[in-house]
Amino acid sequence: MLEFLSRLFGNNDSSKNMAKERLRLVLVQDRAMLSPGLLDSLQEDLIEVISKYMELDVTGLEVNLESQDQSVALVASIPVKNVKR
Repeated sequence: MLEFLSRLFGNNDSSKNMAKERLRLVLVQDRAMLSPGLLDSLQEDLIEVISKYMELDVTGLEVNLESQDQSVALVASIPVKNVKR
């Protein structure tokens, strides 16, 4: 049955990696006791504050939590188009 589903949907490594990344993010959020909605709100607040000083490319913006050992880090990749003067 599993083999049939694999053939039907294809055995795509990129979708496998994407699923692993989503699971990792869910686990990190759970360990940090953050709801997905809170992470979304945090991202919106970051955009609002940084947009006062810089023009951002919000399509490429990524905000994630990463865990290492006993700590959790907020990692943000925020593409900047231009600095406001």
